[in-house]
This record gives sequence, C-alpha cells and structure tokens, in this order.
Amino acid sequence: MFYQTEDKAQGWRAMVTFKDGRSEALLLLGQSSTRIRSGYITAFNEVLDDEERMLAETISLQQWEGAADAGRWKHKTSLKVPVEKMATAAA
Repeated sequence: MFYQTEDKAQGWRAMVTFKDGRSEALLLLGQSSTRIRSGYITAFNEVLDDEERMLAETISLQQWEGAADAGRWKHKTSLKVPVEKMATAAA
C-alpha cells in the first residue's frame, strides 16, 4: 500500500481568541500567508459581531503542516487585532 505525503503546507488560516474564556473562531482560510494577511481585517469586521470584536484578544496566523489527511495547524505568528474598528464600535 502506498501513502502519499506532502512536504508543503496545505493552507493557511487566521484564528481569533476571545478575552472572556470562549475558545476561538475561524476568521479566514486561504492559500498563502500573504492572502491571509491582506484579508483578515475585512474578515474580522464581516465575520464577527460588535461584541465579538470588542472581546477579541489575539489573532493567530496558522499554517497546515503535514499531508492533507494527516497533519495539524501550526502557529506561525500573531496578527494585530484591528483596534480602529473596535474603537468605532464602542463609540
């Protein structure tokens, strides 16, 4: 039996973690870190409601590591939580 594995990442995603103890939510899934970095702020404002935006604590950029059917998400870096929209929502 032959098992195919791939060395390259299968994808990228941005995950937001909340301050109030709720776990996390998927913001954006994409093919490259560049696409995630360019689109996560729009996703932050469109996917999350006002309360969730105010409770956002961190945003993690993660890369899929391993084969498509056998791997895991690996944290690469933290992205800046967009504070401009949060300040506007509070006003």
